[in-house]
Amino acid sequence: MRVVKLIGLAVVLLMLAALAVAQQAPAQTPTVKHVPITNAPSNSGKEMYNSYCAVCHGTDGKGNGPAASAMKAPPTDLTLLAQKAGGKYPSAHVASVIHGQAALPSHGSPDMPVWGPLFSSISQGHEAQVQQRVTNLVKYIETLQAK
Repeated sequence: MRVVKLIGLAVVLLMLAALAVAQQAPAQTPTVKHVPITNAPSNSGKEMYNSYCAVCHGTDGKGNGPAASAMKAPPTDLTLLAQKAGGKYPSAHVASVIHGQAALPSHGSPDMPVWGPLFSSISQGHEAQVQQRVTNLVKYIETLQAK
């Protein structure tokens, strides 16, 4: 009888130990899945934003997109760009970041692409269409600014 109790106690302890180890297993870290760029209409800043930017910056521009938690650095809150620039929307700076002419640690990294070369690839190198994409995207981001 005493042996049966010891075996039962050992089984219970093993089950508790296994449960404790399972709870201490590292949680899976979210990852960003890189996919080929799609050709969103170049004449719609909103559609391009939703296709290219919202996954990280969120549809509201606050940096809370579905991929934000997988980023090494949190995405910029795009609604505060004008506020951080003294109340004037920095359209030239935003365009240079999108186009890839401004050095920003996040843009151009594996997590955050520089859009200029990608826009060029889907526009078959037509610089006027690339510029139209950048301009319309900059104008749409301006509509997201906090009032």
